[in-house]
Amino acid sequence: MKRKRKTYSAAEKVAILKRHLIDMVAVSDLCDEYSLHPTVFYRWQKEIFE
Repeated sequence: MKRKRKTYSAAEKVAILKRHLIDMVAVSDLCDEYSLHPTVFYRWQKEIFE
């Protein structure tokens, strides 16, 4: 059985990135908490700063 992919809104992405950049939460902790692959996290970060 396939797992359904979770889609995050722009506001959710910004909130997750803010936790890393401002609250200094480790990327690995955020990825575990939100079931993200680190590559996805860093892609979001790149998109925000471009």
